[in-house]
Amino acid sequence: MEPGPEFGQLFRSFEHSAFRLETRDQYKSANEAEALRQFVAGEPVDMGWFENWLAMIRQATREGKRYARVRVVTVPLTDYSRFGLFCSGHTNGAGEDIRYLDRAQAADLPNYDYWLFDSRLLVRMHFDQDETFLGGEVIEDPAAIVQHNYWRDAAWHKALRREDFAA
Repeated sequence: MEPGPEFGQLFRSFEHSAFRLETRDQYKSANEAEALRQFVAGEPVDMGWFENWLAMIRQATREGKRYARVRVVTVPLTDYSRFGLFCSGHTNGAGEDIRYLDRAQAADLPNYDYWLFDSRLLVRMHFDQDETFLGGEVIEDPAAIVQHNYWRDAAWHKALRREDFAA
């Protein structure tokens, strides 16, 4: 499943929960490139690029749906991970629950990103060597889905709330 409308629809059509495990220290996205540059330069960050995502989270939260993610990060943080921590203040404020896990504590987790929708629809994410998102692979194997639910729970158990991690 390539990035685009079909992939985007998953974020609007789930019933109860959307969880992501993030495992990379860098992602490359044209949408956020200028905001990342501003952040690293210590300039005020224009968050306009992020408003559609935040609006979607606010709407889902009003409907009783839950967005959550665990970010596995290398400590000390890369510039990109520090930017992500900054952005997560906005997403958590909109209703998403983003938590952080030091990579040193994540040895028993997969080393790839995935989304898990309603604990039953698994989408493994694929990136190129430059960290650009290529698309998602829907995994239908029930045993793999159960395993990814276990990894979600294990990651959540170990991860720190954003506020605690940022402190």
